[in-house]
Amino acid sequence: MRPNAYLYILVMAGVTYLIRMLPLVLFKKEITSPFVKSFLYYVPYACLAAMTFPAILTATAGGIISGAVGLIVALIVAYREKSLLTVALFACAAVFIVERIMGFLM
Repeated sequence: MRPNAYLYILVMAGVTYLIRMLPLVLFKKEITSPFVKSFLYYVPYACLAAMTFPAILTATAGGIISGAVGLIVALIVAYREKSLLTVALFACAAVFIVERIMGFLM
């Protein structure tokens, strides 16, 4: 690895540590504000969604169309409160079917 890669890893580790350490240092008492509590609760989910959403659409071989169909199917199945495994299997099956149809048409 180049020396810059080690620097990048060190900075990433430092930033990750600071994000986890700062609330412990800044807030001495228990947080009672419902807004702050809900904000701190949902930040990890929002960051995870922001990182994975572009990959959902572009990770498939068929491009954005098959990725979008998989996303829509996953949202519908998840809305019906199915398990994570069921959601993943339905989304994968939808992407597979759409890519087969697109391959047949082209």
